[in-house]
Order: sequence, then C-alpha cells, then structure tokens
Amino acid sequence: MFGRSKSTSASSTPATPPKPGGKGRPTPTRKEAEAAARARAKVPRTRKEQMAAQRLQRSESSRTVRERMKAGDEKYLPPRDQGPVRRFVRDYVDSRLRLAELIFPVVIVSLPLLLAGPSVAALANTVVLGVFLLVVVDLVVLRFRLRREVRARFPEQSLKGLTYYAVVRATQMRFMRLPKAQVKVGEDLPETYR
Repeated sequence: MFGRSKSTSASSTPATPPKPGGKGRPTPTRKEAEAAARARAKVPRTRKEQMAAQRLQRSESSRTVRERMKAGDEKYLPPRDQGPVRRFVRDYVDSRLRLAELIFPVVIVSLPLLLAGPSVAALANTVVLGVFLLVVVDLVVLRFRLRREVRARFPEQSLKGLTYYAVVRATQMRFMRLPKAQVKVGEDLPETYR
C-alpha cells in the first residue's frame, strides 16, 4: 500500500551505461560477497583432503594440456614440436599414406604365422623382410623430398633434426601420432606456415 512494488521500480529504472574508468561489472551484494568469501575460506583441513584437492587439480591441468596438445596448440606443444618448420614436417608426413605405417600391422599379423610351420614361417619371414625393405626405400625417398620442400619454403632454416623427426612420425600409426594429424591424406598443404 505505502511501498513501491518491485515490478514498477525495475521497469522505471533505466540501465545506465558503464562509466569510463569503472570496473565494468556491478558491485556484488553482501550475500554474494560473503558466499564467495566462505568458498575461498573452505580450504582442506586434513592432509588427506589437501592431497585429494591437489590430485584433482593436477588431473584437470594435465587433461587440458593433453587436449590442447592433441589439437596442435603451439603453446602446449613440447619444444621438439614447436615452430612453423616442424608443423610443416608434420603436415607433409600426414598428407600422404606411408608404407612405414604398415610395418607394425604386418609384424603383428606375421607373428602367428611363424608358429604355423616351417614353410609358412619362411613365407612370413620373406613378406616381413620385403615390407621392411620397401619401408626403408620409402623413408629414404621421404627424406630427400622433405628436405627439398623445406629448403624451398624455409630457405633460412636449418635442416638439422628434421629427417629424424619425419621418420619417427612416419613410422607411427596415424591414430597414435601426437599432435594429431591436422591434414587428411591427399589434402594439399597450405602455402605459408607461421
């Protein structure tokens, strides 16, 4: 009867734009400030609770780092994977299907064949040796082509360590590579890397 209703006061008060130099948000109410202070003051009291809180914080931190690293975020990559040259090498290796990816599946398939009998074991050994030789040839070709491409795209960069980096990435199966492949097989590579 004598007081104002809430609906009229809310509709009659115009929204004021934030003033220059202000903090950009409304001041919290006393209730909100006290609740935030209680939440900050709620520290683990026992050693067991402290260890559990630290373990939870570490697991959350490592999970986010792992996800960002898989996505190829430059900030979270280890030093051996950082830089535009290494990114180009990763994309160059990932853009083609390599015989080196097949070495582990071939070895796993041939292991039971070694126990089947002498003639089957000899055939399995021959197949594994043939695939191994083809992989070596494929990696040598990869080395020469990669070095030529890196010299063309990054003339001022050193080629030291790039062959090893490319060979290690090429011999891993595609789903096991970290950071994950950013290009698909057969996809054209970007012209510039930064």
